[in-house]
Amino acid sequence: MRCRSIIAAALALPLLVTAAHAGFWGWNGHTNDTGGIIAWSPETALTYREIAASECARWNKLAVITSVHRVYGDYISFVCIWPRGYDPERERYGWISSRW
Repeated sequence: MRCRSIIAAALALPLLVTAAHAGFWGWNGHTNDTGGIIAWSPETALTYREIAASECARWNKLAVITSVHRVYGDYISFVCIWPRGYDPERERYGWISSRW
């Protein structure tokens, strides 16, 4: 009898772990220096602007939200753009003027 309960618990454990992971609300999307997507959920509906801004800030860029589909499992897309007046060469070399 005890052996059966141990086997049943061992078989049920992967199902419980999968169900617990389904409620995870952290960052789950795809991004690079040109933009990305964020999976929409009720939790990310409150913070998607901050998520996009933090991802684009990794490359010194600004985030622009391009589309929001408020359907569970659909995506929020964004692009990363350079700020107006930003000069990558001047940023790269610092004090050296780009006119030289």
